[in-house]
Amino acid sequence: MNTVNDILIHKSFQNNIIDAGEKVIEALAALKAVNLSYLVVKENDEITGIFSERDYARKVVLEGRSSNEVKVVEVMSTDLPVVSPRDSIEHCMNLLANVGRRYILVKDNGVYRGVITIHDLLREILQNRETVFDDAITGRLIDINERPTRVY
Repeated sequence: MNTVNDILIHKSFQNNIIDAGEKVIEALAALKAVNLSYLVVKENDEITGIFSERDYARKVVLEGRSSNEVKVVEVMSTDLPVVSPRDSIEHCMNLLANVGRRYILVKDNGVYRGVITIHDLLREILQNRETVFDDAITGRLIDINERPTRVY
């Protein structure tokens, strides 16, 4: 069964960290520079959340706030799920489905290791269908798909 570590190993290093005290306009420029949809937010040498395009749209634009005045710390997402590098891809998919998030922080014994996105998980599933899911689950899915369908 594939794990979070399998994704982290193949994921290129991303220099997408921003200080919580920066203005949103600086965060937007950083998003453009790294060509990603999120930045990891750091405050006092600790990862405290993520700032995403979604945060910008919902918490700045739709609320009529100014990107030149609002700080990242005021609009970032902090209630992100956290997993370990040893957790399964299946666990991560269930976690995202249950909490309605697109990003998961990866920490190993409290030490930040990276971010797993919904896109990372989907890419891993598409590339490694045979090894991502537990055999019992895969077997049930195959059984369901092999049942004859009724024609009316």
